[in-house]
Amino acid sequence: MKIIRKVFTFIFLFVFIVCTVSQAQVKSSPTEIFTKELTELQTYFSIPGMSALIESNGEIVYEKYLGYADLATQRKVEMQTAFPVASLTKIFSATLVMQLVEQNKLSLDTPVNQFLPNTTLDDAIQVKHLLSHTSQGEIGEQFYYSARFGLLTAIIEKAAGRPFKALMQQKIFIPAGLQHTFLLEDSTQLAQKNIDLASPYVLEEGVSSGFIDYGYSTSAGIVSTARDLLRFTQALDANKLMTEASKGRMFSAFQPGLPYGYGIFTQKVEEIEILWSYGQYDCYSSLLLKVPSKNLTLVLLANNNLMSDPARLIMGDVTSSLFALSFLKNFVFDLPTMPLLEAPNAAYTNNSFTESEFYRKKILAQALAASFMARFDVSKMQQSAQLLEKTFKQHPDYLSYTNINLLHTLSFLKDVAFYRELGAFNQFDTQIEQIGKKLLEEMPNNPYLHTYLGTYFDRKGDEATATFHYKSIVDAKNFSRNWYTKEAANWLKEHKK
Repeated sequence: MKIIRKVFTFIFLFVFIVCTVSQAQVKSSPTEIFTKELTELQTYFSIPGMSALIESNGEIVYEKYLGYADLATQRKVEMQTAFPVASLTKIFSATLVMQLVEQNKLSLDTPVNQFLPNTTLDDAIQVKHLLSHTSQGEIGEQFYYSARFGLLTAIIEKAAGRPFKALMQQKIFIPAGLQHTFLLEDSTQLAQKNIDLASPYVLEEGVSSGFIDYGYSTSAGIVSTARDLLRFTQALDANKLMTEASKGRMFSAFQPGLPYGYGIFTQKVEEIEILWSYGQYDCYSSLLLKVPSKNLTLVLLANNNLMSDPARLIMGDVTSSLFALSFLKNFVFDLPTMPLLEAPNAAYTNNSFTESEFYRKKILAQALAASFMARFDVSKMQQSAQLLEKTFKQHPDYLSYTNINLLHTLSFLKDVAFYRELGAFNQFDTQIEQIGKKLLEEMPNNPYLHTYLGTYFDRKGDEATATFHYKSIVDAKNFSRNWYTKEAANWLKEHKK
């Protein structure tokens, strides 16, 4: 009997250990967790359909097609489903520029006005300043994402003596083996090509049909699939499209402390270099992220704009994106037990990760997303506010880690309360004013900063300070007009300033 008991005990322990190990493996599987979190984010942002692809060391290790390319017909997103990628086009365009530089047909130091004499641009602005988004404000010193990037279309054509579309096809699409990638001209083109295009959607009073942005330039206009985008990055990695030296220049920050190289963002997250780009139309969004030291590439495509817009990626910080953070925590930093979306009052028995900078960024990214989504669901206001309070309590030195996206989160909550007629929302006024003061010292010309603060002081009834901020936008030297210029000018006109 003793022998039998020992045998059963051994079997029990063996089964227990096997089950425990199996459960641990399931729990720690990056792909399982990433799928779960992508699905959560797809629901959170009401995204009808998504393509997701991850490459590691030259092999596809993750490939998922989630949801619907068309809700009305219930057509699902599949491998061949194509999406307009918006500003991911900039990486392709920058590649063309670097090819022309290698052929001595173009110099990055050439003044733009030599190619485009009819512009009103400062004569000191050079081709490299358009490529790096440093043509506005103090030329070559400040990053402001700019529509001036589109001027490179004519510059490329004049330097090469050929149409931009033909160059893109012959110098990039064909050499990289891209079979489902093209520049989008009009609806006739889509019908003739019989393209499996993901339908466009917007979130307003629920998910509704949107529209397609036709036309192309160096700034936007490419349509592609997840697999084709991966092939493009593989061609870059293998130096099939430019030399290693040119690629190194393209992928390096234009100036120390700036988040952009030539056509692509570059930043360090936890001391690991990240190369990335995003696309954002009104009804589509995309994200391409590379971790060179890990030989990792992520491609995400969606058929509404909420994979990009809530994260304010235009400011140059990929850690504001919950999509990027999910990828990083699961495939780069080995943080499988860290929840991506969590209840504001969540508590942990083992809080080893809650003190980390990565966790703080994740919480603030969720707060940013919640404040943005509060325009559609007011309950998100409270979630965002609770997450902010949690962060400020745990990390009270918020001036040491603040950025313009944190100011956006705080001020947007005030905007939602105003437009929803919820009464005064003064919970974070102290933080808004302190953060605004600090950021003004660092970036006195930033039009987004002045827009947020101008609106804030207008709502407070401080017309004099609001006037200062709106005039700072309108009177700024060497800035192209944008939506914020129009809003500032309208405010000054209405208030007879």
